[in-house]
Amino acid sequence: MNSLCFQDQINRQAFLRSAGGLGAAALSTLLLPEQTRADTTMIPGLPHLVPKARRIIYLFQSGAPSQMDLFDPKPQMQDRRGENLPESIRKGQRLTTMTSGQGSFPVAPSAFRFQQHGESRMWFSEIMPHMASLADDWCMIRTMNTEAINHDPAITFCQTGSQLAGRPSIGAWASYGLGSENKSLPSYVVLTSFGSGRPDDQPLYDRLWGAGFLPSRHQGVKFRNSGDAVLYLSNPPGISTEARRSTLDRLKSLNQRQFETLHDPEIQTRIAQYEMAFRMQSSVPDLLDVSEEPKHVLEMYGPDVHRQGSYAANCLLARRLAERDVRFIQLFHMGWDHHGGLPQAIRGQCHDTDQATAALIRDLKMRDLLNDTLIVWGGEFGRTIYSQGGLSVADYGRDHHPRCFTMLMAGAGIKGGLTWGETDDYCYNIVRDPVHVHDLNATILHLMGVDHTRLTYRYQGRDFRLTDIHGEVVNGILA
Repeated sequence: MNSLCFQDQINRQAFLRSAGGLGAAALSTLLLPEQTRADTTMIPGLPHLVPKARRIIYLFQSGAPSQMDLFDPKPQMQDRRGENLPESIRKGQRLTTMTSGQGSFPVAPSAFRFQQHGESRMWFSEIMPHMASLADDWCMIRTMNTEAINHDPAITFCQTGSQLAGRPSIGAWASYGLGSENKSLPSYVVLTSFGSGRPDDQPLYDRLWGAGFLPSRHQGVKFRNSGDAVLYLSNPPGISTEARRSTLDRLKSLNQRQFETLHDPEIQTRIAQYEMAFRMQSSVPDLLDVSEEPKHVLEMYGPDVHRQGSYAANCLLARRLAERDVRFIQLFHMGWDHHGGLPQAIRGQCHDTDQATAALIRDLKMRDLLNDTLIVWGGEFGRTIYSQGGLSVADYGRDHHPRCFTMLMAGAGIKGGLTWGETDDYCYNIVRDPVHVHDLNATILHLMGVDHTRLTYRYQGRDFRLTDIHGEVVNGILA
């Protein structure tokens, strides 16, 4: 082996030891150095129509918030407390194993008062006063429905359009179709936080923001909620920026030679990962440094904004990512799975999320960003009107319910102050205007300028898409 080849090998090994975790972090939106300009048309012909939303902030409430305790009041249930859920309402629909063995299904009225808010007179629970104050900005969809009845397949279904793991996530589809508008940050960023309502709640898996069979550069980049947000971003001791740049150039040359031999596109992705990582050395510290944020802005998000990895801190970070034109920003907040002790636990969840969610929307408004930012708030399914386990005035739990639940949308292209759809008296079945998860995803893509039926990827002999062979745009909620 000549000295040059030996030096190449040494440089490559040294770099991988010191920064291998960075490549393993799958820093997506990985454009080649020659392509670091903003690229909004990664797929020819996109966008298919004029987009209303340049970016998405998806506030996913993992564990399934109880719709009749937050958004869909059923005051008539107060007179039916403890009565068995009528078979005419249940209609033989399946139950989870957690309540299927119960001898009865006693109606559990909400422990919370509801009021109407804004000119739209939209209903909100007393435990969401901050989000309620923005009633005329929200579109409240009360008739969401899904196919899954347990958490992991239901969350997977919301994110990928399939209950089975392995399909691309919605953020990956957006990155694949529309590319990036920021050369120094990923196009798809994920933030996670633990809820105080149930800290040991359902786990989250990286595949929920994965690229599936799409090129790996489109997978979401998770910023950690403790310690360094991105591992191995700083140069190791004794390594200068110039030395790292030199190492990257040699590594690029080696990878390029391999690509010219094998023509494997993942080799180009690998090159771009290293280049993105190098640019993120300056962009990420700047992103995370909130020391220049005005005091009144920090106070608007609440005291938790100072705690790294909290929902409030992540909402502020989402606004800073939106300012930098990151295309798809997703917050996962755990803790909404309340099979027992719901009244106390859901108060904790609302304390985590209510003020910060409203602050995010107000902050975007102040910066004239809400008009081209789409906000989505909701979980994977709903909750049953009947109690799981014991029932008292002050305490009850609720099981999973996929037949109807509530999600909120605001911002770009959304008709604010609209309550969409209606559920029956027991909040168990949909009376009018159902919205399936596929319909929601089709509508999100539509607002980004994408016809969901035309954004496809051929894999194993079939053209796949986020909405499979389903999905209709919900035109009635569009401004």
